[in-house]
Amino acid sequence: MNYYSYTIKELDYLKERDSILGAEIDKIGMIKREIEPDIFKGLISSIISQQISTKAAITIKQRLAELIESITPENTEKIDLESIQKCGMSLRKASYIKGIANAAVTKTIDFENLHNLSDQEVIKEIVKLKGVGEWTAEMTLIHSLQRPDILSFKDLGIRRGIMKLYDLKNLTEDEFKKYRERYSPHCTVASLYLWEISSSK
Repeated sequence: MNYYSYTIKELDYLKERDSILGAEIDKIGMIKREIEPDIFKGLISSIISQQISTKAAITIKQRLAELIESITPENTEKIDLESIQKCGMSLRKASYIKGIANAAVTKTIDFENLHNLSDQEVIKEIVKLKGVGEWTAEMTLIHSLQRPDILSFKDLGIRRGIMKLYDLKNLTEDEFKKYRERYSPHCTVASLYLWEISSSK
């Protein structure tokens, strides 16, 4: 199992920049956030997880892993659409998964080269895939490419975490940008803590 890698250095920076977040960091301690270094597998996981509970997503992922055994673009492309759908997802999601596999096999998207691109270039490239929007692309930057400076306005948990942390009733995109600037260049570590704050009672 792989986890997002960060050190005390990032935490010290965030605590210095924001005492309110800093107090929560001290309270929570180090966070282990699971990642998927394989970009293809990470994207499939994100597609499955869209708009369903974590528990349901885990079940579907397990069924897909049993069906395909080794989740590679080549193996996924060989499986028919209906079999993928029967793992517990909509036909639309199953077609997205097939489309991503096809793009990887045909090199329509060069998955091997994504590591060499900037954050914005990665987003621009993978949103070409059906079913992959900006949020999924940003989650790929965090959970597969381990990019250090991602704070997603599209992520409800992140927004909820900020609102809860600073006791805000509303959060506009312009206000959100101020937090992004404050946390940068360690926005991803801030994201880990905001997710934790969002999900805590």
